[in-house]
Amino acid sequence: MTIAGGWRDGAEQPRQDAALERIMAKTGKTLKSGKSGTTVSIQTAFGQAERQLAVPRNPRTPAQQRVRVTLGSIASRWRGLTDPQRTAWTALASDTYSQPRLGQSGRLSGCQLFIKINCTLSAAGMEQVVEPPERPIFAANPVGALTILNNAGLIALKLAVARAPAHYVMVLGTAPCSAGISRPRRFTLLGALPASAAGMSDITDLYVAKYGVPPGGTRVFIRTRQTANGWEDLQKDTTAVVPVE
Repeated sequence: MTIAGGWRDGAEQPRQDAALERIMAKTGKTLKSGKSGTTVSIQTAFGQAERQLAVPRNPRTPAQQRVRVTLGSIASRWRGLTDPQRTAWTALASDTYSQPRLGQSGRLSGCQLFIKINCTLSAAGMEQVVEPPERPIFAANPVGALTILNNAGLIALKLAVARAPAHYVMVLGTAPCSAGISRPRRFTLLGALPASAAGMSDITDLYVAKYGVPPGGTRVFIRTRQTANGWEDLQKDTTAVVPVE
């Protein structure tokens, strides 16, 4: 996850197929994730795989630099909290878990929860906090299917919205990709969900500002996620293919 001008969200990985788990158990192999020596274990649509460790490219774009400055600033603020404040964050974190990987997750530390909450607030353009915020109860995400229109070359991207959202809704998207792709790789924050009209929210400007006009015949994935007090709800994904003129 990145934030404030370059906020990204990884695509949800599928659960490991039970048959694959049985095969790996019989062959003495174990499910792994992450780096080990010079290899990296990853989960794919076809099961577990290993690849050679490669140092990722570091273009140092303005968005990357903003993210790093924001993360550094939030992390340094943790050191400036009072002991009672840190104790309160640690107590709340004791019942807060990381996203599962290979069916496993762990409790967050107080510092991790502090950074997570404030990163989300920063991405939403909201004021950061020093006291742990109340955990909200999210209503069902009212955002529905993505519709893409092509009217004589004028592309419009719209999301169905069943009712006015009860919470702030982040809109994330992927770059245009092949229509044959069924699993998106990475989402980037586009902005806040625009107000709806006649049951539709027009996200064209948000998308075009980030990726430009998507060509006809390409696929677009959109993800929405409700947030409140810096807490995040589960994501909701939708996709559509840009009609060819």
